[in-house]
Amino acid sequence: QVQLVESGGGLVQAGGSLRLSCAASGSTFSSYTMGWFRQAPGKEREFVAAIGSSGGRTFYTDSVKGRFTISRDNAKNTVYLQMNSLTPEDTAVYYCSGAVCIDCPYDYWGQGTQVTVSS
Repeated sequence: QVQLVESGGGLVQAGGSLRLSCAASGSTFSSYTMGWFRQAPGKEREFVAAIGSSGGRTFYTDSVKGRFTISRDNAKNTVYLQMNSLTPEDTAVYYCSGAVCIDCPYDYWGQGTQVTVSS
């Protein structure tokens, strides 16, 4: 079992940056693939980024490539999402998630953190 707690959301102007953090409990964090998803009002939850257990593989949805960076610190049981050049279209609740393998479904979810980008 992994419990996930996100932080770092907030209100930022377009063009600004935020860094989200996700702290995980449990000794098996380093074996999990970790991901970030987001859900905007009236829309379905969508994949944003993922990182393999060792941090060597990363994946991004096209709309955030070149702007967002996912990283992890296994010693701190934490995964990050650095978000730059934010636009109002990035406004959403951002969720941290965990999967037991790179091709496995995401079974563990945080409570979400709100990111609001003003124009």
